[in-house]
Amino acid sequence: MASRSTVTFAVLIFPGFPMMAFSAVIEPLRAANVIASAKLYDWTIVGPDENRVTASNGIAVTPHYAAAKAPSADYIVVCSGGDADRLDAKKPLSWIRKNLRLGAHIGSVADGAFYLARAGLLDGYTCTLHWQSQPAFLEAFPHIRLARRIFVIDRTRFTCAGGVGAMDMMLELIAGHHGTELSRQVAEWFVHDRIKASADRERLQLRLRTGIRDDVVLKAVALMEKASEKSEEVSAIAVRLGLSMGQLERLFKAEFGLGPAEYYRRFRMERARDLLAHSKMSVREVGLACGYSSFSSFVRAYKAVFGATPGKARKS
Repeated sequence: MASRSTVTFAVLIFPGFPMMAFSAVIEPLRAANVIASAKLYDWTIVGPDENRVTASNGIAVTPHYAAAKAPSADYIVVCSGGDADRLDAKKPLSWIRKNLRLGAHIGSVADGAFYLARAGLLDGYTCTLHWQSQPAFLEAFPHIRLARRIFVIDRTRFTCAGGVGAMDMMLELIAGHHGTELSRQVAEWFVHDRIKASADRERLQLRLRTGIRDDVVLKAVALMEKASEKSEEVSAIAVRLGLSMGQLERLFKAEFGLGPAEYYRRFRMERARDLLAHSKMSVREVGLACGYSSFSSFVRAYKAVFGATPGKARKS
C-alpha cells in the first residue's frame, strides 16, 4: 500500500467531454479525503488552453490551468467527447509526455483512449473505451489490445468505458493506494455497489447498453458481438448455447419483437455505420470488417436497415 502522502490527479478536458464520467473521476477522490479526514488526494482541471470548456450537456467548466502552464501530476486522466477519434491537440501531449518522464500514470475515460493511442501512449498496454467506439478503435489500432471491460488498469495506464464505470475504476485505484476498506467506504458514500468480477462487469455493461432482460438472450448477443467480423451463423450460436433454432427464435422475439438473424444483421449494420463515421476505411473494407465477403450483399443489407447505401451515408 502506498504512503499517506497526497496523490495528485489532473483531469484534462476537451470540448464535448462527458460530465458523468468527469464527476465520477473527481467525486471519489473528494469522498476519500472526507472519510479519511486527511488530504489523500488533490486534483486540478486542465484544458487545452485557458478558455472555458463546454461539456456534452452544455455545462461550461473553467480549467485551473491551460496545458502549457499546468503543473505536474501523479495521475493524468483524459476526458474527451465522441469526436476523440479526430482530436489532435499538440500542447496537451507535450505536457503529458513531460509528466510521463517524471513517472506519472496516464489514463482516460470514455473515448479519450483514441487521443492517447494516436500519440503512441497505449502501445504495449491493454485498454478499453466506450463500447460504441470500440469497432473503430480496433480498426485504427490493431496492434493495441482492446479489452471489452468497463475499465482496465495495466501498470501505468488506466482506461475506462465512461459513465458511472469511471467510479469503479477510481475505487480500484483508491484501493491500490489506501486499501480495500477505504475503497468500500467511498463506494458506500455514493450508495454504489461495486461489480468485482470482470465477467460480471462485462455482463453488466452489455445489459445496460442493450436493455436485455433474458440471460440466454444476453449470452447469445455477446456471442454475436464477438463473432461479428467472421459472421458466425445464428444456427451455430444456437448450438453453442444448447438451444434449437426454434427456441432461440422464441426468446429473441419475446425480447425484441424480431428474430435472432434480423437482430444480428441490424447489429452488424450499426457497427458498419460507426466504422463509416469514425474510421478511414473504405466502404468495401467496412463491409469485410462486418463479415460480408460480398460487397453487393453488404450494400443491400445496409440499405435495407438504414434506407441509404453506405457510400451515401459516408458523404452525408
